Amino acid sequence: MNYRNDIEKCIEYIEANIQEPFSVKEIADKAGYSVFHFSRVFRRIMGMSIMEYVRKRRLSLAAQELLQAEKIIDVAYNHGFDTASGFSKAFRKEYGYSPLQYIKRMKPFYQQGISDMKGIYTKEPQIVSKPAFKVAGYGIKTNIIGNSYTSDIGAFWDNFNGENLEAKLYEILNPIRHGEIGVCMLTSEWADIIYVLGVIVENFSKATDDMMLIEIPEAEYAVFETLPVNTVHDLEQREFAQVIKNTWKYIFEEWFPDSGYCYDEDKYDFEYYDERCHFRPDTVMEIYIPVKKV
Repeated sequence: MNYRNDIEKCIEYIEANIQEPFSVKEIADKAGYSVFHFSRVFRRIMGMSIMEYVRKRRLSLAAQELLQAEKIIDVAYNHGFDTASGFSKAFRKEYGYSPLQYIKRMKPFYQQGISDMKGIYTKEPQIVSKPAFKVAGYGIKTNIIGNSYTSDIGAFWDNFNGENLEAKLYEILNPIRHGEIGVCMLTSEWADIIYVLGVIVENFSKATDDMMLIEIPEAEYAVFETLPVNTVHDLEQREFAQVIKNTWKYIFEEWFPDSGYCYDEDKYDFEYYDERCHFRPDTVMEIYIPVKKV
């Protein structure tokens, strides 16, 4: 399934209607996806949420108009801002200076590009069938459409590590094997989700009231192992996090188009972290993508 082509068609639609009001649902409908699935695919490929992309495009187009001697108030209205002050605030946040300062500097407008991932990921995934299993763990509520999604997940990981919730999970649940599952659960049609980091359990009898419980159905998966990274001296594991992000991007942008598979929206994808991802010279993790033949 060619997700990249679908995203490009949606971007064409956005560009053609960039000065018109529209919703994420309207764009998702154009692609034939649910809001939740489209939002995830868009973020994985483009590196940002749909509305963040729209905001950046409107501001970059506004920047061009500013350099063409257009009035600030007119530019603001042309690109969906109700007031000049609201536009100026958004512009300063994006570029680091006000529209007036921008005009005075006469520098080319900034447009965030998408890094070229071709050739970076070379491993072929394993296609495996996995029976249903149960996960218990701790989670956070967020929204995949909003701009806070990435920071919410990052803050959750910081809290998970800072409060040593991993040790708490193993102490309370005593799972059969070591390994954490990171999974997103859709809770509404508007892409509200719960991100859960937990362990596989035989049943939920030991789970406490503050834990979240998920039953993962039987599914066929494409399993991607990330390229090894040396994290021995990288306490924040920034390079490892970037490799994971790059792998997700590769999956939806490069692997799916020629794979003969499509994403199975009735199942869960998840990340799997075990003893191989703890400050090793060959740190790796696995991404499980539910698939079905096209």
